[in-house]
Amino acid sequence: MILRNVSLVFAFLATTAPLAHVLEMASKLTLPGPLWLGIQQNLYRGWGAVFGPVEIICLILAFALFARARPDRQASNIYLAVIVCYAAMLASFFLFNDPVNEALNRWTPTMMPANWPDYRLRWEIGHAITAVLAVIAFVLQLRTRPKLP
Repeated sequence: MILRNVSLVFAFLATTAPLAHVLEMASKLTLPGPLWLGIQQNLYRGWGAVFGPVEIICLILAFALFARARPDRQASNIYLAVIVCYAAMLASFFLFNDPVNEALNRWTPTMMPANWPDYRLRWEIGHAITAVLAVIAFVLQLRTRPKLP
């Protein structure tokens, strides 16, 4: 039971950053390039160091719960779905967000590529996908009460 509760706390934490990005999205999509870049380079500094490990811990905890719930087929199937969600969250980050973050580190407000809005959209899409996956994983865990040994 302690493992499940710890997992729920981390699952909740894993929803916070992606949901914050989704809530900001409509406003950020209207910002001019230099202001958007300034926000990206300053406001979000350090988020990866906090939230990256949270998502990895969620994945590890989901594997542990899956292993413990094996006798309960329904619960183990749900934890397998949770594992898929967390693995897909990490894949989404590396597919969408990480390349944009790497590019942004080389830009200045006066030296942005002409296609910077494409980078912005890619970054926002990545976080929207992550938010959906995080919420699904969290809700699945809330609804699962396995008969753990």
